[in-house]
Amino acid sequence: MGAETAAGTTYREAMREALREALRSDDRVFLMGEDVGRYGGCFGVSLGLLEEFGPERVRDTPLSESAFVGAGIGAALAGMRPIVEIMTVNFSLLALDQILNNAATLLHMSGGQLAVPLVIRMTTGAGRQLAAQHSHSLEGWYAHIPGIRVLAPATLQDARHMLAPALADPDPVLIFEHGSLYNVSGELPPSAEPVDLDHAVILRSGTDISLITYGGSLSKALTAADELATGGISAEVIDLRTLRPLDVKAVTASVARTHRAVVVDEAWRTGSLAAEVSARIAEDAFYELDAPVERVCSAEVPMPYARHLEQAALPQSADIVAAAHRAVG
Repeated sequence: MGAETAAGTTYREAMREALREALRSDDRVFLMGEDVGRYGGCFGVSLGLLEEFGPERVRDTPLSESAFVGAGIGAALAGMRPIVEIMTVNFSLLALDQILNNAATLLHMSGGQLAVPLVIRMTTGAGRQLAAQHSHSLEGWYAHIPGIRVLAPATLQDARHMLAPALADPDPVLIFEHGSLYNVSGELPPSAEPVDLDHAVILRSGTDISLITYGGSLSKALTAADELATGGISAEVIDLRTLRPLDVKAVTASVARTHRAVVVDEAWRTGSLAAEVSARIAEDAFYELDAPVERVCSAEVPMPYARHLEQAALPQSADIVAAAHRAVG
């Protein structure tokens, strides 16, 4: 037989195949959430899985995030491997008590007796004209919480292969899927090594400046790197992909090579993950810096509905390029 070739797919289809593989490989795995069954998921990720695996494995839930996240925690405590889908990150606030006070703390409070191997998936981010109540980027809030792992798959590879190690983690894992990525298409290798959830990845090597980002901002950073290259500036692009725990060593090693950094984060600047990354650079690589760390974040306003205002509020490639030029001088 000839060698397998890469296949064309989308981010949405890669996530669906990851779910399908998980359901096939382990009878303890089941998917639950609002409209994940008959409707196929609010964003179409679970389309067809109900027909393939049945209502015991793909469960539609009532409209109560606190209730079904709590049910997922209970199932995990009982030995199951639940995957809970919350439509969008703003709805996760209705389950924050369950996530923070139960899922994240039970292992610690029980002296290691009660593991909660739960995976919670949710859509995050703006850029789709969903206005102020459905455009949050709250990954940094959750990355603040000890006891959970926070993932932000930005590539087809990570969309396809992050779920399996997340399910194998004895701690709760939150997966943030940026809504702008679902239709992104490309080629995915037919087989791949398991994704390393402990380390960031360098997607483009460079020598003059480090562009550090995750999730929906990764493509903007790569576009900015292309534009900077036309002007003779070599930018290294780092995809953090795991937001808790942060791979600080990868970040500081990159800054040690380039001596400048731009941190790109779709969340608001104040109290953001970008602030944490900048602080870690200052703590661990201050004497490697030839310029202050630049941050590119969303405007400090509720996200506008009008498209031109939404785009103006969000970090864009031109903003990243401008920040890089300020750092390089």
